[in-house]
Amino acid sequence: MCGIAGEYGRPRPEEGRRMLRRLEHRGPDDEGEVRLERSWLGHRRLSIVDLESGRQPLATPEEELWLVGNGEIYNHEEVRSTLGPAEYSTRSDNEVALRLLAKRGPGALGELEGMFALLAAGPDGSFVAARDPVGIKPLYWAQGDRRVHFASEMAAFEEQLQDRVEVFPPGCYWTPQAGLERFAAAVPQTESEAGGGGEQSEREETREVLIASVERQMMGDVPVGVFLSGGLDSTLVAAIAARRLAREGERLKTFAVGTEGSADLLAARAAAEYLGTDHHERVYTAEEALRAVPVSVRTIEHFDPSLVRSAVPNYLLAEMTARHVKVVLTGEGADELFAGYQYLRDFSHPEQLHDEIVRTVEGLHNLNLQRCDRVTMAHGLEARVPFLDREVIAFALRLPPESKLSGPGHPEKQLLREAFTGWLPDELLWREKSQFGDGSGAAEVLTAVMEETVTEAELESERGAVYPPLRTREELAYFRIFREHLPGVRPEHTVGRFATA
Repeated sequence: MCGIAGEYGRPRPEEGRRMLRRLEHRGPDDEGEVRLERSWLGHRRLSIVDLESGRQPLATPEEELWLVGNGEIYNHEEVRSTLGPAEYSTRSDNEVALRLLAKRGPGALGELEGMFALLAAGPDGSFVAARDPVGIKPLYWAQGDRRVHFASEMAAFEEQLQDRVEVFPPGCYWTPQAGLERFAAAVPQTESEAGGGGEQSEREETREVLIASVERQMMGDVPVGVFLSGGLDSTLVAAIAARRLAREGERLKTFAVGTEGSADLLAARAAAEYLGTDHHERVYTAEEALRAVPVSVRTIEHFDPSLVRSAVPNYLLAEMTARHVKVVLTGEGADELFAGYQYLRDFSHPEQLHDEIVRTVEGLHNLNLQRCDRVTMAHGLEARVPFLDREVIAFALRLPPESKLSGPGHPEKQLLREAFTGWLPDELLWREKSQFGDGSGAAEVLTAVMEETVTEAELESERGAVYPPLRTREELAYFRIFREHLPGVRPEHTVGRFATA
């Protein structure tokens, strides 16, 4: 997990270095750069895999291609085995991505399973920028002035470039010769259904595919913890991870946040006690939450109220967690894939529900995943999202959509709960969902106070500053912080609207 920056065209290394300095929080362990004839690549490193020799930029043996990458390639050993015999200079998963590009070209990036954004360049003027299909890892670009600029966060770009900054689309790569090309999609195009053997088969396959994903994402050379909200999704992730570590004679570290006595904090405490984890809590006050609002908005580079309300406790949680581990697993994505949101209960037609699930999954990259990435990387902490592994996504979207309908007698995510019967006590397995900002106490603290900073007249006057228009006084309060931090950025090109959690 790192921060990357790059330029193609007529590079100005000093400008690139300024961009890289603004990403120092993403990679506090190391820094590197390379200048080529038509490009410059820069890297800030958070050491997770191959701690000793995995520094970047990485180069092929003859230095015909250089690479900087952000993220983790979970199947790097499998991909390496398909590339034939070769002398590798590191055990880094990103070197496998480099060798894959050098041997098979950017069209082969779909072979990589994981979360990544990468930039690669050669002395011959070649250049590739790419982002994982789900958009778990961030990448932005700005075109103009005979140069193309790339960075992990919007704040890295020089102010005069901010009005050109756009989201680099997930599942795509860019080359100067061919422009933007798609190599993979978050949502696979398939009509086959999972669980052909009926409900029991669906439950067994759901359990197996999630266990495999969690265990796959525990790779690395540093300890892995879990953000434990006390809700179903993170508790299942923790249960799987705890069992895996117990087989190795180790104990899982879990981390929870909330105001004193908040629902999430109490539920997480109960889950940690049941699972026998090494549990850590961050209990915050209303004053601490309010002080964290400006830095949280600047960190997530967003102003959606739901995202901010969840970002504030997450920011405080990540700050504490980073003192104990470098990697955490989270429950992000389960509500999208298994229809956990309250508003999805209004869908009674299976196909309409499926279409809405697809829409939310495709929009995660600049909503919930943006918040998840930023609040953790602000403290040099890597967040991994097992529910958004492409195998889990493909499986979940093959499930019959009627299995995800909820209503009287059918709680949300019933299939997911039933799949893990016996893994948790019923009071945890069947606990009702609450939005993270609500369950952790943030919504109660923030909404009223932030609304008091804006009058109705001010909202009417300023709501059209962005499209779609601002909806509430609270949202305008957050937008003002966003605009002060990123004065030139055009939200319609960079910010997803609206969040579902």
